[in-house]
Amino acid sequence: MALIPHFPLLQRLAASIRQLGWRDSAWLAVARLLARVPGERCALHRYQFVAQAVAPGSLCRGRGQGIAVTPCLSADDLPPGPQRPSAVLRERYRQGAQCLVARNARQADDQTSMAGWLWLLRHGCQEDEVRARYALASAQSSWDLDVWVQPEQRGGLVFARLWEEANKVLHAQGVRWSCSRISRFNRASLAAHARLGTHGLGTATFLRCGSWQWMAASVAPYLHLSRRPDAFPLLAFDTSDLPHYPSLELTCRILKQ
Repeated sequence: MALIPHFPLLQRLAASIRQLGWRDSAWLAVARLLARVPGERCALHRYQFVAQAVAPGSLCRGRGQGIAVTPCLSADDLPPGPQRPSAVLRERYRQGAQCLVARNARQADDQTSMAGWLWLLRHGCQEDEVRARYALASAQSSWDLDVWVQPEQRGGLVFARLWEEANKVLHAQGVRWSCSRISRFNRASLAAHARLGTHGLGTATFLRCGSWQWMAASVAPYLHLSRRPDAFPLLAFDTSDLPHYPSLELTCRILKQ
């Protein structure tokens, strides 16, 4: 009888292993333990870096036109969305980021509503979860980050429409590959990007305790230790040797997240 209270924990563990595998499940357990340290002094992040093809044309083949996607030019004009520190959002704009905001057509004139967003940075970016800088070696590459869709609209066409518009913007700028980092603990996001056609660029694990930060990565510089806010590793990604982007004969059905 004493084991009964532990069954929910065992069930969650089994579900985690099915979704993430043993290795990432073990890392996730460590991350959750560190999150319990008072004052948010410790954290663990595991990232997957990917590149996805940028292709012209309509990914949705005319569907989803009831979802309008427009750029938002300043942090002050962003509608309410996921909880992000205002300093983080302003830093993105300072780096030259562009935010594409999706709204349902019936809400297009309502500047306070949002169905989802996607951020683009033309020349790499400064990470806002850990101390790290991502650089892009090829002029035909760009960086995307923080793709988010309202929970009640996931499984619809918001994700597809965001990427359809992002493809138009990037392709017009001569971009052929969009790079990004995704949490290894977020299988839904990894799967959604995989359906767009991605190539793996590497992985990295960051451990932070107080002011100390350790990094172990599969790309140079591979290992890094820092204690100061201005000390961070530079991870460079080169898409020039990737195979020619595919035709992306995708439909809204496989783009749904």
